[in-house]
Amino acid sequence: MEPKRELLELLLSNARESPTDLARQTGLSETEVESGIEKLEADGVVRGYQAVVDWHNVDDEHVQGEVELNVELDRETGYEEIARRIAKFPQVVSLRLVSGDYDFAIDVEGNSMHDVSNFVSEQIAPIPEVTQTVTHFVMETYKERGIEFEDRDEDDRLSISP
Repeated sequence: MEPKRELLELLLSNARESPTDLARQTGLSETEVESGIEKLEADGVVRGYQAVVDWHNVDDEHVQGEVELNVELDRETGYEEIARRIAKFPQVVSLRLVSGDYDFAIDVEGNSMHDVSNFVSEQIAPIPEVTQTVTHFVMETYKERGIEFEDRDEDDRLSISP
């Protein structure tokens, strides 16, 4: 594996590892690791560092929704312009152009289902090019960004056999 790719894989796995530990794992010098990371950041390959949060273990109310969005393009408006408008909303956590039955996949967050629902109906749906939205609320997260949340309670539902 090339050093750049190996460094990226290690950063994805744990971005808090020290340059010393990364150097040991890659066989590069600490200076090479530090300059490699600086270059990845300067080139826009690494755009930021974030914690993976298990909202199930946080006392505050937090709701995540996944929104399927269909749009109708015209001669003046393309996907990029629509994406720029939608990405500006702070409730939008991720926005992707996708293939399949809908055009955009949007991850949104709010303090309640009502907040997320209002955001979609009052901010996203009225965009002139938007033809359809479907919102799915996240009920439970078992894995996020490669991290498994293994400390969940066992399913206590009773199985029913005919």
